[in-house]
Amino acid sequence: MNTLIIRGVRPYGEGDPVDVLVRDGVIAEIGDVEDDDAEVIDGDGAVLLPGFVDLHTHLREPGREDTETIETGSRAAALGGYTAVFAMANTDPVADNAVVVEHVARRGREVGLVDVHPVGAVTVGLKGEKLAELGTMAKTGVRVFSDDGHCVHDPLIMRRALEYSKALDVVVAQHAEEPRLTVGAQAHEGEQASRLGLQGWPAAAEEAIVARDCLLAKQVDARLHVCHVSTSGTADVLAWAKARGTKVSAEVTPHHLLLTDERLETYDPVNKVNPPLRTGDDVQALRRALAEGVIDCVATDHAPHAVQDKDCEWSAARPGMLGLQTALSIVVETMVETDLLDWRGVARVMSERPAAIAGLPDQGRPIEVGEPANLVLVDPGARWTVRGAELASISANTPFEGMELPARVVATVLRGRVTATSGRIPA
Repeated sequence: MNTLIIRGVRPYGEGDPVDVLVRDGVIAEIGDVEDDDAEVIDGDGAVLLPGFVDLHTHLREPGREDTETIETGSRAAALGGYTAVFAMANTDPVADNAVVVEHVARRGREVGLVDVHPVGAVTVGLKGEKLAELGTMAKTGVRVFSDDGHCVHDPLIMRRALEYSKALDVVVAQHAEEPRLTVGAQAHEGEQASRLGLQGWPAAAEEAIVARDCLLAKQVDARLHVCHVSTSGTADVLAWAKARGTKVSAEVTPHHLLLTDERLETYDPVNKVNPPLRTGDDVQALRRALAEGVIDCVATDHAPHAVQDKDCEWSAARPGMLGLQTALSIVVETMVETDLLDWRGVARVMSERPAAIAGLPDQGRPIEVGEPANLVLVDPGARWTVRGAELASISANTPFEGMELPARVVATVLRGRVTATSGRIPA
């Protein structure tokens, strides 16, 4: 029998510190507990939350192991407090068939630091022309399908995907970008882009696709998930769709909760991302939408890139940022320290809602006796400085380089086993 005692923690940041006893991966007791044979973690008053779930992670394996692997990405995830991540399909080869998704799932199990769930492509080769083997991949356990990095822009293809997803009881996650409105786009279409001479990426390119897909999802009564919401207008569309009973959920990234297009002033490609950084008004609207539940959850869109793909001129740089190890701190800075969320709210947007959207029965569960011990301990008073070279990812493309951020993960527990502690992965 594997036994763990987590001493002196405050579930959801509430009440006096208690001990949590875990046996064989399940919470067995909460209170004053003793077990001489147990492994012990000293929580020292830390906040105890359900382990985080990331619906949007790029692990790059297979194909770009020079930028990230399932092992290094899993390390970053565990250090960031995650117990489950969803690996996007834009690998090489694309995860548009059972062979590739089974490889990703198998490698995740072999590494064993987090539950790695492969995301299947919606269309063959992410080309948007022909549906991929949704049924075959669903039989292997795939619960989420996305062409992320590309929009499923053909409305007929998207409707068919939603119809199949309803029959298979899975979720289609859309990268909302009307490609005819973003040809050559380099930055949010607005004052900053005009002044800097960068081709604009209009907000309407996102909002139009979200509106279209909400209408399609409502018509076929299927579940739709919107990736990386970035504009206030998209939040308005989501509120309208949800009020009509549409089965739509949505995510926002940490960087879209904090950073604005003013960061583009230096032309540093570390700030290039898709969708682009937007305005301060958009940032405030996204924070409100997340607090109110219009946007359901936070997802990192963790996107590692090699040095040569970022240390170059802006137009040639690849879009994307690291996110797994900084996500919690950004959520604390933007949502907790602004009184928009309490710690139960953090659990909702980083664990409970993403687990429910993906249909994970053992993740995002309440901290109660009898529940799976997928947990994260957080020191809310910690301050730390981000150094890309010190993060677990192979790549170092973080826009938060040199920033001092609040809160830090003390330990991560996956089914009763400690997978990360005090910035380290146990041997």
